[in-house]
Amino acid sequence: MTLKSVNSSTVVDGQFRKGNVQKSLHVSVEENVCPECGSELTTDSERAEVSCTGCGLVIDESLMDMGPEWRAFDHEQRDRRTRTGAPMTNTIHDRGLSTVIDWRNKDGHGRNIPVKNRTQLYRLRKWQRRIRVSGSNERNLAFALSEIDRYSSNLGLPRSVREDSSSIYRSAANHNLIRGRSIECVVAAAIYAACRRCEVPRTLDEVASSSNVTKKDVGRTYRFLARELNIKLAPTSPADYVPRFASKIGLSNEVQSKAIAIIEKSSEKGLISGKGPTGVAAAALYIASVLLGERKTQSDVAEVAGVTEVTIRNRYKELSEKLDSFNF
Repeated sequence: MTLKSVNSSTVVDGQFRKGNVQKSLHVSVEENVCPECGSELTTDSERAEVSCTGCGLVIDESLMDMGPEWRAFDHEQRDRRTRTGAPMTNTIHDRGLSTVIDWRNKDGHGRNIPVKNRTQLYRLRKWQRRIRVSGSNERNLAFALSEIDRYSSNLGLPRSVREDSSSIYRSAANHNLIRGRSIECVVAAAIYAACRRCEVPRTLDEVASSSNVTKKDVGRTYRFLARELNIKLAPTSPADYVPRFASKIGLSNEVQSKAIAIIEKSSEKGLISGKGPTGVAAAALYIASVLLGERKTQSDVAEVAGVTEVTIRNRYKELSEKLDSFNF
């Protein structure tokens, strides 16, 4: 039996069969299976076709190559041949779409600019810097985004958190929520909200210590932004803090797994409801280190977690009294 594609319909042994073939073919391409025999599909780049490896049915033809027309074999060659700039980003006030006149006196081919033209280039560079940020709103946004980048670097946050915090600050600026509040306070609150949303655990104390505002102000501004921008976040789990605390204090992966198991068992029995997540994480790490023979002092764990030794002792007593055994 010979199968081939004709305008999104199929010809089977010389008979033209119509119906809802186009939709089934589209679904089959997404699932990478043939709609006739269920075999795997393959893409022929020379013929620009998608066909079945089993029965030979042509699923799609005349495919368009969306990649570049050039090839590059190393990073330097790729940078030299590419004709596009960096992708759009929320971490820059103009989203990275502005023109930048380089400080080096070289043209597009790498040749030196003649001395007689350097004065004109200097004036163009100066005015380009001035008009790149025009108006008080853009100056406010440029300063705030630079502060987000600086605070994020101090906290060691990934790129995704920086993008999300910049997006939150832009939303706050568009809703006129910045007026009457310091930029540093709103920036710190946006970073804390982005950390919660991206599941990158950072405490209010850590965010406040990296900025020039107090923990109370950061918490107040965060609650205000969450209410006005309708940011709904689930409570932070103590298990999210375990890997970071364990790596700082030098505990093994087995201790981390044991601490997470203790937290999950305590959560099932409702023992950590209403307790601070950092204190519970610190107590679970202390218990796991004792059980697995990698004992750390309570003061060492408390210093890493940012809690007091009394908090660790209280959480330890609560967990040890209400959990029958830690062997799970």
